Amino acid sequence: MAHNKKNKNIEKEELGLTVKKNDDFSEWYQQIIIKSELADYSPVSGCIIFRPLAYAIWEKIKEEIDKRFKKAGIKNVYFPLLIPESLLKKEANHLAGFSPEVAWVTEAGNSKLNERLAIRPTSETIMYHSYSKWIRSWKDLPLRYNQWNNVMRWEFKNPVPFLRSREFLWNEGHTVFATKKEAEDEGKEIIGIYDEILREYMALPSLIGKKSKGETFAGAEYTISCEHYLPNGKAIQGPDFHHDGQIFAKAYDIKFLNKDGKEEYAYQNTFAISTRNLGIMFAIHSDDNGLIIPPKLAPNKIVIIPILFEDSKSKVLKKAQEIFIKLQEFSPIIDDREDYSAGWKYHEWELKGIPIRVEIGPKDLANEQIILMRRDTLEKKKVKIKDLEKEIKIIIEEMQKNLYKTAEKLLKENIEIVENFNSFKKSIENKKIVYAPWCTEEKCAKELKEKIEGVKPLNSPLDKKREIKGKKCIICNKEARDYFYFGKSY
Repeated sequence: MAHNKKNKNIEKEELGLTVKKNDDFSEWYQQIIIKSELADYSPVSGCIIFRPLAYAIWEKIKEEIDKRFKKAGIKNVYFPLLIPESLLKKEANHLAGFSPEVAWVTEAGNSKLNERLAIRPTSETIMYHSYSKWIRSWKDLPLRYNQWNNVMRWEFKNPVPFLRSREFLWNEGHTVFATKKEAEDEGKEIIGIYDEILREYMALPSLIGKKSKGETFAGAEYTISCEHYLPNGKAIQGPDFHHDGQIFAKAYDIKFLNKDGKEEYAYQNTFAISTRNLGIMFAIHSDDNGLIIPPKLAPNKIVIIPILFEDSKSKVLKKAQEIFIKLQEFSPIIDDREDYSAGWKYHEWELKGIPIRVEIGPKDLANEQIILMRRDTLEKKKVKIKDLEKEIKIIIEEMQKNLYKTAEKLLKENIEIVENFNSFKKSIENKKIVYAPWCTEEKCAKELKEKIEGVKPLNSPLDKKREIKGKKCIICNKEARDYFYFGKSY
């Protein structure tokens, strides 16, 4: 790791965060992303550069999801980045949903193109053109393909690294089935995979439920989403699953001969998780000292910091090197730079979110011990060198669970159940997610947005726990049809 020698005080000023999470969340978040070297801004507005740390975390998420997809029988493919306008126009509702966000290629070299080419905002249109040629019989089904790629969506004013960027990375699954039941059953499997990754790896709880009609993906019959709560009081959507029914099949002529020799339209699904979830994870777990990465996703789980004095330097470095070799399964980093103080190094690695710090100095050497510090609680513990591996495994497991428990507490403490508009408004002003009865009419959702800027229905839980009978809609006071989560949203 290359470091320039500078005045230590200047460096400290540049390195640390200058605002607290609770004082100015937006500025704190931007500093976390840049100063911990997760990402950097690019010359193109709204498009960020993924630095090695963020990209390694995304690779791990991708690897774990991909493993589960393959086990389920989903195969990876790759389709072109550029989509002819004529294909994009085939499904009118879908195009209307994405029109403002589409970036177009109109020229190549010095020549104008005969037809505009869209830079992929999502791939339904180009994939389904091929699906209509490949699917002929019930024997060709189910067809379950997935892409790991990048997409571009241009329309918005305030880009935020990871949370809201014009280009982002994701998976897009596109599957085809002979029956509605098969297609809908896949939803439970896919959301189960996403939820497992969120909980077990990213240490993130979410509210899983069905979106309202107005918030449903353009071209889908319904959408199931995982909604998260950020520490600034805003809700944000994570992974989702869309059941498209036969909408795209009819638009793109995806038909098959059933077992009786009759022609039928197929049933389809789409699903995705994107790099937005990296931002959600960083925002929820990190603190005023810097980044916190769940240990299961941290590329390097340990940093070893030898405390150096002239008279004991060689012995301490030798032992640190032995520990480094011994702990290879945790992908350790050894920070043996001599032109930086131990305190300076502590601050730097806390900022970069390494889960466990191993400190070793001459006194520790004499006692055959080291000091371990865990990043989430900043607790220090003396550990015998012979017990190091065992202790690290325990801390990693405890830290992973603690991060989830803390995130779950944040979510639960910020949900309020209300049954009238005044309480609803007050809860939203207090930066809460509100659980309330609603008539589910879109005109009511629009009216709500006019009354309270930025508020929208998030989703309705799949496992109903409250009786809706006899309840009134908190917006229009007519009979309520369902309980919904509402919140100010990214």
